[in-house]
Amino acid sequence: MSWEKVKLGDITDSCLGKMLDQQKNRGEFQPYLANVNVRWGAFDLEDLPQMRFEENEQERYGLRYGDLVVCEGGEPGRCAIWKEQVPNMKIQKALHRVRVHDGLDYRYLYYWFLWAGKRGALDQYFTGATIKHMPGQKLKEVVIDKPSIEIQRRIADTLSAYDNLIENNQKQIKLLEEAARRLYKEWFVDLRFPGYETTPVVDGVPEGWQRGTLKELISINYGKDHKNAPDDGDIPVYGSGGLIRKCNKSLFTGEAVLIPRKGSLNHIMYVNESFWTVDTMFYATEKQECTMLFVYFFVSSHDMYAMNIGAAVPSMTVKILEAISLLIPSSDTLERFNDMAKIYFQRIAVLNTQIERLAEARDRLLPKLMSGELEV
Repeated sequence: MSWEKVKLGDITDSCLGKMLDQQKNRGEFQPYLANVNVRWGAFDLEDLPQMRFEENEQERYGLRYGDLVVCEGGEPGRCAIWKEQVPNMKIQKALHRVRVHDGLDYRYLYYWFLWAGKRGALDQYFTGATIKHMPGQKLKEVVIDKPSIEIQRRIADTLSAYDNLIENNQKQIKLLEEAARRLYKEWFVDLRFPGYETTPVVDGVPEGWQRGTLKELISINYGKDHKNAPDDGDIPVYGSGGLIRKCNKSLFTGEAVLIPRKGSLNHIMYVNESFWTVDTMFYATEKQECTMLFVYFFVSSHDMYAMNIGAAVPSMTVKILEAISLLIPSSDTLERFNDMAKIYFQRIAVLNTQIERLAEARDRLLPKLMSGELEV
């Protein structure tokens, strides 16, 4: 294999995003991406923050289709391709915007980062003893393997075929969850549950329901540091940004609602499996049968940032969560909702299994294609 080795700074333009400074920033409020919004190959575009951008900052901090958005800290190098999912998007200082020159396929560059991240090839460019960073100059010094543009495109086409299928499954999952969420809203927000026409309502409480707090329905447990949990396993480890890795030990098996304690407070997750959650997460388990899907939709319908007690890092406490007031439906209504909502989530579980298998197949090909061992 005779692929050229080049520095990233010679074949791309890159810059850090804008510093968040509410006192100094001027201009119009616009949405931006922060580190927590970037995952490997995808973006979390829920509850995007905003800051002020002036007209002369639009080009510098704005994103174009095909830009690679790369994390500067946290997990330096984690990245995804921007495809104009939201118009006029900007980036904050914890992120690099990388824009390729002619002769470099942006998809190939993403897969190179993915491959490098999996094998630790980016570690040599990190700074910091405890909290890792990849400053702009270090990013420009990253050396990549650069085959001809034709080979880059063939490699990217092959790997993208898997990611396109994954993306389609993710869209189906979103539609299924939206359908279940509409059912929740109809029954428990609009109070048009089965039999509502003949159910007496006193002071806004349907007969058989009661006013209460979240503490009456769930137990809230702390996650634990996952560093000592061995990697060789298939049990997912969840953080506030989603799946981190897999290990061979679990904290709990069964239905649970995962609620961030630090960081992305609105990233609420429902799981029904063996899992581990990190120490910046809570996991809630049921005290009353058939409540977890109801609790998931109830909690995720709230703006958790409005209850934030943190200054630098958004934070949540057990006390705040337990004290959230709600209408507790009758056991029969909860059971009927659970039975109907689970139909959607059983389909979601099948799609998630397909996603996992597609990702595994892609990752088996990734090192062979990116090293030139397998020609395309």
